[in-house]
Amino acid sequence: MNAGRTWHSELSDTHDPMTGARVRQLTNYLGHSNHFYFTYPCWYDDGRKLVIASDRENRTNFFGVDLASGEITQLTDLDPAAGQVDAQSTTKNPRRAEIYFLQGKTLCALDLKSLALRPLFVVPSGYTAEASNATADGKYLVTGYCQDLSSRFNVDLGHGYVGFREIWEAQPHCAIVRISLESGAVEQVFEDHCWLGHLNTSTTLPHIMTFCHEGPWDKVDNRIWGLNLQTRETWKIRPTAPGEMVGHEYWMDDGEHIGYHGYVAKGTIYGSIRYDNTDQVEAPFEFHSWHFHSFRLDYVVGDGDAQNPYLLLWRMKDGKFEGPKALVWHRGSFHIQRVHVHPCFSADGKQIVFTADPQGYGQVFIVDIPDWDALPDRNSLEK
Repeated sequence: MNAGRTWHSELSDTHDPMTGARVRQLTNYLGHSNHFYFTYPCWYDDGRKLVIASDRENRTNFFGVDLASGEITQLTDLDPAAGQVDAQSTTKNPRRAEIYFLQGKTLCALDLKSLALRPLFVVPSGYTAEASNATADGKYLVTGYCQDLSSRFNVDLGHGYVGFREIWEAQPHCAIVRISLESGAVEQVFEDHCWLGHLNTSTTLPHIMTFCHEGPWDKVDNRIWGLNLQTRETWKIRPTAPGEMVGHEYWMDDGEHIGYHGYVAKGTIYGSIRYDNTDQVEAPFEFHSWHFHSFRLDYVVGDGDAQNPYLLLWRMKDGKFEGPKALVWHRGSFHIQRVHVHPCFSADGKQIVFTADPQGYGQVFIVDIPDWDALPDRNSLEK
């Protein structure tokens, strides 16, 4: 059994050649490693360690990285015969030392202290799994499943979004369920003949979550939706007018406001809105990125794209966004989901974790955030 096995530190410290920011590379193995999806943070042990997925010895497992020493502890010893491991499905319970992930059709729970593994839920036959997220009180896990349409057309969402538009057009049956982490009881809380995804629970309100109508942003009826887990009420969040697009929504640290980016008639915008559609703030935003993250609107990080491979940093001042500043020249390819950069702030707001593949394999990095004035403007660097 390899669960509990320790691997020597692969930690290396450098300074970014374009910006001077201090960057720590946490992994350096000849296989893909990646951190969590940016809406599902997986720091643990009071922020001293980080859960990652890594391909080692011809299989995918989950590992804990000590952020001070760099020592890597193998957390799982998963049998590939039991199903493919979803390396980006990991999410952590905010109230207990436990993570959740998908292997094949089975949603699993892992105790980060004992490394005991238990199955929680098996996706029904004829359906594919969605990622999961624990409620703010740590008592429930919300997950979902979608009608499997791979017999109708080619589907490979992790490697180039193959079948993405076709799934949206087919209006598959999807469901959202809530699982009690004490009793194991499963209850369906919502279903629809519409592709449902991005199940994100509020970080402070146990009964509130968001989900999205997945598909091309310019084609879906409305991207961001709210769901009250007690009353089962659903509602549109940041309703979009014709010609508008918003998405990549995430909860800010107060658990009441939702951040997003998008496009309106006047151009690219970044904004936030309370889950009840009050307190909306939007402002023009320069430069393109695939994904963004922030705690509030004071500082926002974006990951650029393959033609603009930088971590970019904006700050809001007097109701307007300044920047972007270049933070890291990550040189990520964005070739497959495993190597999407997906930047995410640490809980203290002083660091950003990201994945990139500048040497070919995806590796996990953490960058310290320097003073704003110490960073170069993105426009000052070669494009």
